[in-house]
Amino acid sequence: MGLKLKNVLPMFMFLLLVSIAKAQPAALDVTSAKYGGKPDFDITQALSKAWTDACASTSPSKLVVPKGTFKFLGTTFKGPCKAPIAFQLQGTLQAPADGNQLPKKDTWISFDHIDRLTISGGGTFDGQGAISWKQNDCHKNKNCKSIAINLRFNFITNSRIEYVTTKDSKNFHVNVLGCTNVAFHHFTVSAPKESINTDGIHIGRSTGISIIDSTIKTGDDCISIGDGTKNLNVTNVTCGPGHGISIGSLGRYPKEEPVSGITIKNCTLTDTQNGVRIKTWPASPAAGTASDIHFEDIIMVNVGNPILIDQEYCPWNQCTLKVPSKVKISNVSFKNIRGTSTTPLAVKLVCSKGLPCEKVELSDIDLKYTGNQGPLTSKCTNVKPTITRVTKPLSCATFA
Repeated sequence: MGLKLKNVLPMFMFLLLVSIAKAQPAALDVTSAKYGGKPDFDITQALSKAWTDACASTSPSKLVVPKGTFKFLGTTFKGPCKAPIAFQLQGTLQAPADGNQLPKKDTWISFDHIDRLTISGGGTFDGQGAISWKQNDCHKNKNCKSIAINLRFNFITNSRIEYVTTKDSKNFHVNVLGCTNVAFHHFTVSAPKESINTDGIHIGRSTGISIIDSTIKTGDDCISIGDGTKNLNVTNVTCGPGHGISIGSLGRYPKEEPVSGITIKNCTLTDTQNGVRIKTWPASPAAGTASDIHFEDIIMVNVGNPILIDQEYCPWNQCTLKVPSKVKISNVSFKNIRGTSTTPLAVKLVCSKGLPCEKVELSDIDLKYTGNQGPLTSKCTNVKPTITRVTKPLSCATFA
C-alpha cells in the first residue's frame, strides 16, 4: 500500500502544478520576441499589439511591462474584452515631454469600456509635464488649448488600480468618467506644487469609486469630485502639496447630474491651499444638488481654509457674483477635524442666498491658527449649522 501511495503522490503533485499553471493568466511580455519592445525605445506598437492579444483572449491574461524605462506615445486601450486583464507595469512608461507629439492632444493613456481590469506592478506612468505647465492657462482661460491627461478611465467596471504611480502629468493625472465599482488602492500621485491644473484624481458621473491608502502630491486638488458622482469612499489618503479635497466645482454647466453619498474619512492634509471644501459657481445655468457629504477624522497640518463651503466660487472673475448659485447643498457634516490653519478664517460656510444650505453639522472641530494676521475666526452665511463641541471662534456664533 505504501509503495502504491509513493507512486501516486508524484503524479498527483504534477497534475496539481499543471492545473495551477493553467489557472494563472497568460503573461504577455512587451519585451518578448513576439512584441519586440526594448527599454529606452518607443514601445507604442509593441504595447498596443500585446493589448490586442490580451483583450481577445477568452481566458484571463496578464500584460507585462518589465522594469526599465520605455518611451510611449500613448494610445487608447479599448474594450470590451473577452476575459479579465491584468496590466502589470513594473517599469516606467514615459510620455513625450512635448505634448504636440501625442496622437491625442488631450489624452496620453486611456482605458475604455473594460470590465475586470487590474493595473498594478509598482511602476510609473511618467507624463513629463514640466514644459506643459508653463504653457497651461486653463485655470483662467476657458478656451485654452487642450493639454493631455495622464490616465483616463472611461466606462470601466469592477476594476482595481493599485501599487502604481502617476508622475508629472501635463494636466489632470487621472480622470474617471462613467465608471462603476473601481478601486484605487496604494495609488500614488506625484507632482510638484507648481504644476498647474494637475488635479490628482478627478471623478465624474461614476458610482462606487473608492480611493484607499493612497498618497497624492500635486499642484491642484488632490481629489476633485465632479457632477454625477455617487457613493464615493475616500479613506486614509494623504494629500499635500495641493489644493485639498474638493466637491466641485459644480454649477458651471447645464445638465449637471446630482452629487450624493460622498464619504471622506481618516485623511491627512499637509501644506495645502485648502482643506476639505464644496465649491459651486454663482449664476448657474441650471439647478443642481449636492447631498449626503461627510468629512470625518481629518488631520490638517498648515492648511489654508481648512473647512470651506464656497457657493460664490468665481476664479479669475469668470462669472456674475450678483446671481446666486442654483446648486442646493444639504446633509453635510464636518466631524472630528483637527490641526493647524494658515488662515485666520478657518471655518467658512458661504451658501447660496437663493438656496440656503440645509442640515449642515459641525462637531468636534479643533483648529489652531499658526499666523499673525489676527484672531482665529469663522463665517457662516445663508446657513445655520448644528454645532457640537466646537470652540467659540470656530462656531459661527453669529449667522448671516
